[in-house]
Amino acid sequence: MATFGELGLNEQILKAVEELGYIQPTPIQEKAIPVLLSGTKDLIGLAQTGTGKTAAFGLPLLQLIDIEKKHPQALVVCPTRELCMQIVNELELFKKHSKGINVVAVYGGSSISMQIRDIRRGVQIVVATPGRLIDLIERKAINLEEISYVVLDEADEMLNMGFQDDIEFILKNTPKRESTWLFSATMPAEIRNVSKRYMKSPEEITVGKKNTANKDVDHQFVVTSAQHRYETLKRIIDFNPGMYGIIFTRTKLDAQEVAEKLTREGYDIDALHGDLTQQQRNKVMDEFREKTLQLLIATDVAARGIDVVGITHVINYELPDDIEVYTHRSGRTGRAGKTGVCLSIVHTRETGRIRQIERMAQVPFNKLEIPTGKDVCRKQFFYFMDKLLSTDISHGDYETYLPMLSEKFADVSKEEVLKRVAALEFDRFLKYYENSEDLNARERSRDDRGRQQEGRGERTSDRTRDTRGRDREYGGGGNSTRLFVNLGTKDGFYKASFLQFILDMSDLSKEVLGRIDMKEMNSWIEVEKGAAAKMIGAVDGKKYKGRRIRMNEADSVRR
Repeated sequence: MATFGELGLNEQILKAVEELGYIQPTPIQEKAIPVLLSGTKDLIGLAQTGTGKTAAFGLPLLQLIDIEKKHPQALVVCPTRELCMQIVNELELFKKHSKGINVVAVYGGSSISMQIRDIRRGVQIVVATPGRLIDLIERKAINLEEISYVVLDEADEMLNMGFQDDIEFILKNTPKRESTWLFSATMPAEIRNVSKRYMKSPEEITVGKKNTANKDVDHQFVVTSAQHRYETLKRIIDFNPGMYGIIFTRTKLDAQEVAEKLTREGYDIDALHGDLTQQQRNKVMDEFREKTLQLLIATDVAARGIDVVGITHVINYELPDDIEVYTHRSGRTGRAGKTGVCLSIVHTRETGRIRQIERMAQVPFNKLEIPTGKDVCRKQFFYFMDKLLSTDISHGDYETYLPMLSEKFADVSKEEVLKRVAALEFDRFLKYYENSEDLNARERSRDDRGRQQEGRGERTSDRTRDTRGRDREYGGGGNSTRLFVNLGTKDGFYKASFLQFILDMSDLSKEVLGRIDMKEMNSWIEVEKGAAAKMIGAVDGKKYKGRRIRMNEADSVRR
């Protein structure tokens, strides 16, 4: 494997890299840096989040810009404020010995006048989120005509968030760019189309396989009934007392509800979702980074661009609809050479989707048993004992108190002291899990299934068969209504983000939804009859990206 010194970087950058403790480049850095240092070659870099992509494009940028010119020469576009700040922080470290280079971060939720002032002072590299950058362009506060290099970082996430039009607008407004560098974890068709329109014979570098999950992550799943999902989550958290992780839900309503329940039960957790102001979001993220919060519960959209060191677990409270979303979720852990766990809570009807993700992501999934109450208590007990034995007592003046302690416990045996210590710590767990039930969903025998089917009687009419012969709820039968909506994949949606968008607008729970069919221009949604009117009332007539949304019953469209 090559060293940074063999990649063609100058002495100032090499010195900064060495001081940061980097010796050997990661695979994406080793392959991309020599190509990008030419300054004239378009490049597509496909690699998972956390593989060192910032250095892969950041180090060549710092070497290529002309420090004598004080106007923007390089533009890095990324999806979120968090990622924007992270990139700038890393570039500041890399340019430590490269005098005269100025970098500015441009993002929403912060003073635009301050950002304009920073740009006018003279800057060569601008790192920006799409929305704020377009604001600056429209105010004529930034001139992109002299931009030589454009970097699109986390391009798939930007497209998933609906920024395709913004990205194309930015590329159209950088007419003199010498090269475009696109970095992404996955390669959906939309990115391929952007590359064909705006890039010239790009060199494509792939680290690992396209759309595959991180091999440093242990992919696990447990199977439970739908009504036991929350209790299963709680038990998993209790069984992993040292966990520092992110829990993903589909909707902001789920995120808020689960966070409130866990908070009431004494867990250090908070939620991250679209209803938070930028100030509230910053507060939650600061507490999570400082580990004041043990757990963060988030929706996929709200978690875009989160990059926190040392996350041990990612928990899918519900499986996402798309393989790319699963890949992004699991990529939050197992970074920088460390291993991590991505655990999914599924019910019996979702096990087929686990196998589908397993095939597409090309990683094995391990099925785990949900721990029993006794398992949890035992795990917590040993964790506490290890913590007790490793406690540092060298800094306190504990010798002063030893005589008093000895006198106080003169008539108490060592065994009794240990029991009392354990009781203080574990009384709550022991009582809670004393008569806990088995949460694992078990396979029923054929006879059991037959007896249950006979007992259902007239209730079986509530279910219909789809064209493949599988049981499916709300499948166009008497209990559901099929709705039409004039939004589709062309609007930047994929199934998971569309589901979240619809549920967030209507404040309905996901249980009322059945099948969703998405086309380029339109979509069809099956919804329980009792919830159809509420969904139409909440969505029909609203605006999305300036366009009026139309939603009505599909039958009325045909008529």
